Amino acid sequence: MPSFSSASMALVALVTLFSLSTITKGVDATSLTYNVAAHERACFYTWADEPSKKIGFYFAVQSGGSFDIDVEVKDPREKVLLALEKERQGDYVFTANDVGEYSFCFSNDMSTFAEKVVDFEIVVEHERRANAEQMNERESGTQAQAAAMDESVYRLHGELQRIDRMQKYFKTRESRNFSTVISTESRIYWFSLTESALIVAMSAFQVFVVRTFFSNSKRTYV
Repeated sequence: MPSFSSASMALVALVTLFSLSTITKGVDATSLTYNVAAHERACFYTWADEPSKKIGFYFAVQSGGSFDIDVEVKDPREKVLLALEKERQGDYVFTANDVGEYSFCFSNDMSTFAEKVVDFEIVVEHERRANAEQMNERESGTQAQAAAMDESVYRLHGELQRIDRMQKYFKTRESRNFSTVISTESRIYWFSLTESALIVAMSAFQVFVVRTFFSNSKRTYV
């Protein structure tokens, strides 16, 4: 009985590793943070080696200016798939119908001097999900269990991606709120300095007026 349990656990571990390796090989992801300078247009590229692949594109402006940027996505035929102006963040998925190089460009032409820090991720994934019902009809035993586990791991992979998106969303919120706090503190500091300087200047002006008034007064003799 113990040997049977050990063999079953080893089989499950082997199938899990196989499923994870299958999913990992089917995904090509690029996650970067880039500093887009003023009047700069930065483009990044990914390659789709076969049609019907799913391309996921996520971006978020972490700091700089009003936290907005222009975005443009083109396919290998230079057809514009996505064109956004002054967007803060976005999460898009589209199908790569053509084989070739897809471009993802960020433009900071609207800013005179402000730099923009952009987090973005480009994921290329091929839809290779097996139909569980067909697999159960054609296969049995260990292969059917492997197919079912592969489906479970695929769903788990999707849930982990969703959690990753939520974490990036909260990271963006935290970064923007922190930037707002720093900006508010800076404004309060300079406002306090300006107010203090105006009070000192007003006091000096009043002293000067009073001294001038008494020094220029004429003496009256009886």
